[in-house]
Amino acid sequence: MPSLTVKLYSVLFKFILKRKLQTLIENPNSNPNSISHGVVSRPDESIAAANPSFSMDGVATKDLHIDPFTSLSIRIFLPDSAIGSPKSVPNIRVRAPSNKSLKNLGKVSEIGVVYGGYLPEKNGKNCRKLPIILQFHGGGWVSGGNDTVANDMFCRRIAKLCDAVVVAVGYRLAPESRYPAAFEDGVKVLNWLAKEANLAECSRSLGNGRIEGEGIGSLGREGRRQQIVDGFGSSMVEPWLAAHGDPSRCVLLGVSCGANIANHVAQHAVKAGNLLDPIRVVAQVLMYPFFIGSAPTRSEVKMCNSYLYDKSMSILAWKLFLPEEEFNLDHPAANPLTPGREIPLKYMPPTLTVVAEHDWMRDRAIAYSEELRKVNVDAPVLDYKDAVHEFATLDVLLKTPKAQACCEDIAIWVKKYISLRGHEFSY
Repeated sequence: MPSLTVKLYSVLFKFILKRKLQTLIENPNSNPNSISHGVVSRPDESIAAANPSFSMDGVATKDLHIDPFTSLSIRIFLPDSAIGSPKSVPNIRVRAPSNKSLKNLGKVSEIGVVYGGYLPEKNGKNCRKLPIILQFHGGGWVSGGNDTVANDMFCRRIAKLCDAVVVAVGYRLAPESRYPAAFEDGVKVLNWLAKEANLAECSRSLGNGRIEGEGIGSLGREGRRQQIVDGFGSSMVEPWLAAHGDPSRCVLLGVSCGANIANHVAQHAVKAGNLLDPIRVVAQVLMYPFFIGSAPTRSEVKMCNSYLYDKSMSILAWKLFLPEEEFNLDHPAANPLTPGREIPLKYMPPTLTVVAEHDWMRDRAIAYSEELRKVNVDAPVLDYKDAVHEFATLDVLLKTPKAQACCEDIAIWVKKYISLRGHEFSY
């Protein structure tokens, strides 16, 4: 059984969330911080500021707003393994604490290393390409974010364990932005990654050996070369992704309702095919997906009042996400096994599904995995005992051994598809 702490937290969590959902159902415009084009502020969310320094835990972060018409944003997580030794990288600025001399500091972890981004020259010592993990946070469609403290900590952990660049998507939330807004945002970010990869390749063909890093550790006037710029003279190439992102090894990772988005984006990638070049979605990870349906499964009946998200609250969340005229628990966004799907299951990428013993949504996620295996898709299930929904991503549970073990298990499976041939555990 879950611990007493989890049980007590679940009672409080359900009380607060149910009141919030019911309030939004009764008055969708009750949030005074929302505006018409989808910019939302949730005052009860704890936000982690982006930090371009590797000094904290070996992962640097930056935020980008990638759509001028909506609130769509991303947070990039770059592990320090991408740059090798910071002293040998030309676009690194090392900041020492004011009370110590840099000469007396032998360990990089003791100082602040701010990374501007660069495009390594051919055969350079530090031109290390890492796979890209596109991550979608949870929150029942109405809360959460790519920059919350919990999501920031989870993505840092995944970036380090998988040795990958993590791109966390800040999609639009309901009820300000209903279906298909969040799904469209997921597709938009995937297309943006493809565009960035192509722009980076164009920069290389123009002889641009380096890409400047937003004013941090920049090259200086004599070192500047041609680069692709927009109408305002700003570089259109994102330097971290251009330097270290490998678009041919892209993994989708979704948490709770984010898993629904990831599964939709995977279908889009299959449908788009070569139009997404050079992006290749090689696998997806669905962590306790927010699946539901009109015909209840055994777990939905037995555990309808389970911990954290129970069935009644989840239905409220779906009412806030789906347009009123489209509300149906067998909607393609809610039920992945709805008949007549556009993309046959046999074309889906390898899919790892994470489920928890005390999660009422578990059976439908397992059923989806079973259907994928029937058409020869690699689709294992990781089933965690005494675990609840969001046990590996919820703020109060992130530091538990089970949460750490889950991320390690995900990394082991993902490396089958993101490691270079012959280097399954090292690339």
